[in-house]
Amino acid sequence: MQSYHLSIVIPMYNEQENVEPMVSTVFSALENYEQPWELIVVNDGSSDQTAEFLTTQAEQFGEALKVINLQRNYGQTAAMQAGIDAASGEVIATLDGDLQNDPKDIPRMVERLVNEDLDLVAGWRKDRKDDLVLRKIPSRIANRLIGKMTGVTLNDYGCSLKIYRASILKSITLYGEMHRFIPAWMATETLPSRIKEEVVTHHARQFGESKYGISRTFRVIIDLLFVFFFMKFRARPSHFFGQIGLGFGALGSLGLAYLGVIKLLGEDIGTRPLLIISVLLMVMSVQFLLSGILAEMISRTYYSASDRKPYSIRNKKNLS
Repeated sequence: MQSYHLSIVIPMYNEQENVEPMVSTVFSALENYEQPWELIVVNDGSSDQTAEFLTTQAEQFGEALKVINLQRNYGQTAAMQAGIDAASGEVIATLDGDLQNDPKDIPRMVERLVNEDLDLVAGWRKDRKDDLVLRKIPSRIANRLIGKMTGVTLNDYGCSLKIYRASILKSITLYGEMHRFIPAWMATETLPSRIKEEVVTHHARQFGESKYGISRTFRVIIDLLFVFFFMKFRARPSHFFGQIGLGFGALGSLGLAYLGVIKLLGEDIGTRPLLIISVLLMVMSVQFLLSGILAEMISRTYYSASDRKPYSIRNKKNLS
C-alpha cells in the first residue's frame, strides 16, 4: 500500500458542546491508523466557548491537533478553505463538527481512494437521520438538479464527509457557499469517473442546533447557476453570451424581414408591436455579443496574468 499523510479538516461554528466528543471520537477512530495523520479544526468565529474548548483539547493532544481561529464568522466554505490551505497531507478528509458524521468511516473511505486511484470519495448518508420535510426532500431534489446540470451524479451532495486527493482539491479555490458543490468543482480538474460514493454512517444531532434551514434552497439555486456557467464556459464565455445574442438576433431579423415584406405589399407597420419587439431583440443581440467579447477578453487576461493554464497534468506519484 502506498504511503501518504492524511489531513482531517473540521470547520466548527458555535459547537462548544461537540468539541470534546468530536476530537475524542476522531482520535479514537484513528488510534491504530497505520499512516501519519493530523486533525485540523477551524473555529469559524464562534460566539460561544468553542475557541476555549478547542484550546483545551489542543493542550491535551499536542501537535496532532491544529486549531485555526478565524477573525470572525466567514461561513462554512471559507472555514473549510482555511483548513484545506493549512493541510499538509496528500489525502484530505472533511467532515462536519456536529457529530452527525462518523470518523470511523474515514479509514475505509481513504483506503478506497488510494487503492482505486480516485480523486474523490464522497459520503452517502443512505440512512439519513434528519427531518423529512425540511432536510431530506429538499436535499433529494437538489441532488438530482445538481447532477443533471453538472454531469456529476451523486446521491448526496450535502454530506460533508468526503475524502480528497489533495493535489486536485488544492487546485480549486472555494468562494461564497460553494462547499456543497465541491464534487462539481473537482470535475473541472478531473474526470467524473474518478469521483465515487461510499455509504457512510449518519447520526442524529445530539447537541446544538443546525445552522441550515429551508431558506438555503434559494442560495443553492443561485450558486448552481454560477457553477454551471463556470464548468461549461469558464474558458470560452463568448460561446455562452454569443449563443444568446445570435438567438435574439435571429428572432429580431425574422421579425424585421416579415415586416419588410408586408411593408412592400403596402401595409402600414408603424403601429405594429412586432416592430418594437424586433428592434428590441436586435439591440439585445448586440449587447449580448459585446458582453461575450468583453468576457472573452477578461478570461484571456485572467489566464495570462495569473499564469494559470486551462488544463492540468496528472501526477501519478502524488500519493507515494
